[in-house]
Formats: sequence, structure tokens, C-alpha cells
Amino acid sequence: MDRQRTIKRSASLPGIGLHTGKETTVTFQPAAAGEGYVFVRTDLPERPRIPAVVDNVNLQDVVLQTALGHGLVQIQTVEHVLAALVGLGIDNVIIEVNSNEPPVGDGSAQPYVEALEKAGIETLDQPREYIEITEPIWMLENGVEMAALPCPRLEVTFKIDYDHPAVGIRSASFWITEEIFKKKIAPARTFCFVQDVEKIREAGLIKGGSLGNAIVIGEEGILNPEGLRYQDEICRHKILDVLGDFALLGKPLKAHLIAVRSGHASNVRFVRKILQDYRRRQREPQAAMPIAIETIRNLLPHRFPFLMVDRIIELDKEGMSAVGIKNVSINEPFFQGHFPELKVMPGVLILEALAQVGGILLGTVPQYRGKYAYLTGLDKVKIRRQVVPGDQLRLETKVVKLKQRAVKVEARAYVEDSLVCEAEETFFFGDEKFS
Repeated sequence: MDRQRTIKRSASLPGIGLHTGKETTVTFQPAAAGEGYVFVRTDLPERPRIPAVVDNVNLQDVVLQTALGHGLVQIQTVEHVLAALVGLGIDNVIIEVNSNEPPVGDGSAQPYVEALEKAGIETLDQPREYIEITEPIWMLENGVEMAALPCPRLEVTFKIDYDHPAVGIRSASFWITEEIFKKKIAPARTFCFVQDVEKIREAGLIKGGSLGNAIVIGEEGILNPEGLRYQDEICRHKILDVLGDFALLGKPLKAHLIAVRSGHASNVRFVRKILQDYRRRQREPQAAMPIAIETIRNLLPHRFPFLMVDRIIELDKEGMSAVGIKNVSINEPFFQGHFPELKVMPGVLILEALAQVGGILLGTVPQYRGKYAYLTGLDKVKIRRQVVPGDQLRLETKVVKLKQRAVKVEARAYVEDSLVCEAEETFFFGDEKFS
């Protein structure tokens, strides 16, 4: 099971702020499962906490950087810090900053990666919860195009289009794994065009900017003596910014993100759109939400030859019900002895299949996720007809009583429209976890 992660010990990184130009230090602290990313302003008397979620973003403050908070209690330029956490697969951390901006470092996420790796990574005992894109989501505005497509993991594709011979039109695409992020994305630096520098400084920004922490693009080309770290470094940094901004979802994402000419403001607007869709899906009954065998294996500890569910075809978290499928094959191991000349699926295994669908349903409840569900009671059991090779069992379960550790489930099994088995099953959840 994919579990949440934090850091083992605290780690600090001093430097100057990109926009304020002031000395500043960021200190990363371990956090409990489910806490997420939380910034703390240690320079203010009450040490206000600012969770890194999109609801704490004021779009008026999102121009050349992403800022969190409201009024005077703000944290600016959080995107590189958040990108480092996402890229390293860290889910929970307290981020203490002794000013209103973390240090810029060299303009990339690399200094944060190095600090976090020195702190060490610790795996927690809670499963990681993803936002999974099930249908394409699009946003088109003022020449910016963004899309989130269904994908079993996170991939980001970015296309830039600048009317400048040193930049031009480029695109890059990466699966986001820890190793790919560290080697190919984290070192990519922020950038600006020399003709924009004075205008940005007049607005009170980039007071700490220099050739040591940004790529500066002049009329003839790159002004940095060392040149670019990658031929497409600008495109890679835009992917880094996407990762940081999409951390504001509050949960890791499984999707293929495609962005064309987007910036922080459009990234944040698209995050809000994805989160709105996710919250809507959470409120609505998931009447047609298929769960395939790999996800079932993450929700149940059972393995061959005792995994009795092939697919979940309906899952209603609000109504606490689920429907699963068991395809009864002639190759089932139990048919070798039950019975060799007249093959019949044992009734106790039909009950077991129903119990496993109940276990999958309960596995979506946060308090039970990853725990062993022990079947402790069977009531009102009736086996109404035989189940033989070639049948497909439709396994329907519904929670009728839910307590802290004990759960009662109504269960019925059908072959086509014919009821073959029914029962009330009672589960008890222990403290043990399976992985």
C-alpha cells in the first residue's frame, strides 16, 4: 500500500528572498499523517499557521509568484518549496519561515531537495489519498490552455511560446517520479527577460534577484556566464512551477497535466477547477465507479487463491454500499475437490466473496483503511441455489450499522437476476495493519 511520508528530523536553509531581498531562513519540521503542508510565520508573535491549500490563495497576489495567506499574514514565493516536497513524495511537513518569503537559493528547487534529503524521509502508517482524474477537465482562457487527463500516475507536459529567438516554442514532458524530479526538474532555474527587470523592480519585486539565482534573457541570448543547465531549462522550470502550484490541491494527483503558456495565476485557477470537480464527485454517489483488481489488492490483504473479487462496479461512499463481480471459472482451485464430478462453488466461499466486497467498501472509510477486518458473525444466512463454472456472481453489500470497531453489513449474491445467497455479516477491526 502507498503510504504517506514526512521527514525524520528538522532541516534549515538560510538565504535571501527573491522578491524582498531580505535575509531569511526556512526550517522544515516533521508532521503527522494527514497534516499536509503547513507554513508557519515564526517572526510574528502568534506564529500564525498557513496551510498550503488553494483556498488560502488570493489571485490578486499571484503574478510572478504564488503567495498564501490574507492581509499582512502572508508567505510569498512558495512554489519552489512545494515543488520540492511534491517531487520527493513528501506528504506532510511543517515549513517554518522567519520572514514573509523563503530563500530563493539558486532559483531552482535543488537547494530545498538537498535540505530535505539531509533530514531523511520517514514512512507513516496512514495510506496516501490521491485525487484521481476520471474524466478530462479543460480550461481555455486568453491564449492559455490547460488540461487534466485520466492517468494512473502523474505526468506533466508543458509548452512555452515566447517571441524571442533565444527561447521560442518548446515543449517538454516528464513522468513525475522521485528520481526523474531530482535529476531533470529540480535543478531548473527561474527566469526573466532583461527588458522586464526594471518594470518588475518598480513594482517592488525581485529585490534579491541576480544572475546567481535566475536565468536572465537579453536581446541576444542568455546573459548568465555559465549558460543553461539544460537546453530546455525554461520549459522544465515551468513544469517545476506547475508541480508547486498543484500542491495546493492538498492531496497528490494522478493525472496527465498539459499546460500551454500557463503561469501561476492560471495554474491556481485550474487547481480550483479540478478541486471543484473532485469535491462534487465526493458529494455525489459513485454509482458507476469501477475499481480494478490492482486497487482491490491495495484495499484487501487477501491473495491467491483466496482473493474472491475481480472488480468493483459500483461504490457509493455516502450511501455506504458497493457492488462487486466474481467470475466463476472452471479453473478455480476449489473445484478440484468440490466436487470433481459435479462442480459446485462452496457456499462458504460465496459468503467470503460477499465479505470481501464489504471489506473493500469499508477500506474506503479513513478510520478503517489498511486495517484487518475480521468476520465475527453471520446471521440470516440462506443459500438459495448452486453456483457453477461459467456463472458471474454479482455481490451486493450495504452497511446497516457502523460503530468504532464493529460493522454490520447486509449482503446478497446474484447470478443474473437470481438470488443465490444472502446474509448479515458482522466485522471487527483490529489494530493490525496490512501492507
